[in-house]
Amino acid sequence: MTDTQGGLRGWAAGRKGNLSRLRFTSLRLRLVVVFGLVALTAAVSASGIAYWLNREAVLTRAQDAVLRDFQQEMQNRAGALPVHPSQDELQHAAGQMAGSSQRFSVLLVAQDPSGGTVYGNSGGINGFALEDVPGSLRAAVNKRQKVTDSNQSPYHLYWQRVDNHGTPYLVAGTRLIGGGPTGYMAKSLEPEAKDLNSLAWSLGIATGLALIGSALLAQAAATTVLKPVHRLGVAARRLGEGRLDTRLRVSGTDELADLSRTFNNAAEALEKRVAEMAARDDASRRFVADMSHELRTPLTAITAVTEVLEEELDADAGSIDPMIEPAVRLVVSETRRLNDLVENLMEVTRFDAGTARLVLDDVDIADQITACIDARAWLDAVELDAERGTHARLDPRRLDVILANLIGNALKHGGSPVRVSVRMDDEEGADLVIAVRDHGPGIPEDVLPHVFDRFYKASASRPRSEGSGLGLSIALENAHIHGGEITAANSPDGGAVFTLRLPRDASQLTEESGEGTKNDEVGNSGKEGS
Repeated sequence: MTDTQGGLRGWAAGRKGNLSRLRFTSLRLRLVVVFGLVALTAAVSASGIAYWLNREAVLTRAQDAVLRDFQQEMQNRAGALPVHPSQDELQHAAGQMAGSSQRFSVLLVAQDPSGGTVYGNSGGINGFALEDVPGSLRAAVNKRQKVTDSNQSPYHLYWQRVDNHGTPYLVAGTRLIGGGPTGYMAKSLEPEAKDLNSLAWSLGIATGLALIGSALLAQAAATTVLKPVHRLGVAARRLGEGRLDTRLRVSGTDELADLSRTFNNAAEALEKRVAEMAARDDASRRFVADMSHELRTPLTAITAVTEVLEEELDADAGSIDPMIEPAVRLVVSETRRLNDLVENLMEVTRFDAGTARLVLDDVDIADQITACIDARAWLDAVELDAERGTHARLDPRRLDVILANLIGNALKHGGSPVRVSVRMDDEEGADLVIAVRDHGPGIPEDVLPHVFDRFYKASASRPRSEGSGLGLSIALENAHIHGGEITAANSPDGGAVFTLRLPRDASQLTEESGEGTKNDEVGNSGKEGS
């Protein structure tokens, strides 16, 4: 039973797929429909015209032969009768007339010598009688015409097509000139009607075959036209996925071949352009990395000197000339800022090069946040709302960098107190959510989309700070390498809120991405966020 249900589901799915490919918006279906309508219109028109022409030709040919034979029989047989024939003479003449080559039924009407009306019937069609002749035809036959130069006969032959119980008949009548019987004839047109019905069926079958042929032709034409278009669509999707070496096979000299050549030229130009940009990007990253490494050597010496100067500043008064003390403090501050900038540039370079790796460990989140705050002497300015014993498998050093940047940014640009809260995202506790909220004026709406951009500073709303403009972007990259995210928003109660969302176990992400757990040096560890 299960196999049967599975087979039915598979059949239904396959049929649904076919129907979806033949949806009305499909170019293939529209081509087939248009071809079919054109073929149907042409076939019906041609069949209708052919049927009408053949019908008129068949009926006219049969009618002319019958009328010609009837007229000749009237002249030969009825014309040989006396002016006032008897019943037997009329009956005998009618029988002879009906035995002609056309085999029609005959009715003769005359007056006997006593002045009474007599009838002679050939006995066909259940006794062809005067009542079977339409009144309009009888009136026309008996009406005497005026003899003129253009009309030399007072009586003419008249005919009419009638239907008797579904069978078509040709009824004709005429009157002998100079006196004698009036003759009427009835001829069945059933053989001709059958021939015309056969012709109609043949034309209908031909129309159906033409419609089927047009549909097959449309299908073939659609396949011929749409196959290159389909290949072009597949190639465009592959190109959009980053496979810039995608090319189309070009054959022929038609418009589709020109389109394929244009696509290949565009793909080649795009590949060259992207290669040039990638080369420049690589060169730029190498330049930043090399520059950062080269700056570390002189910065090490300068930092040592500034530390000595800073100790002198903190010593008893008089060790530094009051006139140069502001300059010394500026040198110390800018040296520290330059050192942080170099470390941050090296960290950014690692992220751009894809060499940053996680070193995972089981971390107590509350202890980690407390250690981060304590190391930077923020205990008096930060409120922590986190339960002890909440563990996660993360990179503790990178988590420290994230927290330092978020809390430091809140203290610098927001307002105390800064509140840090920790919670689990769902019942299973699969995600860890850390929210950092300040009590400052908040972030302007035009600044929100750019707070994580590198080197971005809202100079219109914030004074110049010691930050490099890379701190939040580095925090975001560290969240991304964990498989997490950081969002910035304004709290309804005032102040800005940065929300860090991390998976509770980042080792699963590491295994899926195939990354190792190799340690690497990063800057900004143990430093205040910038």
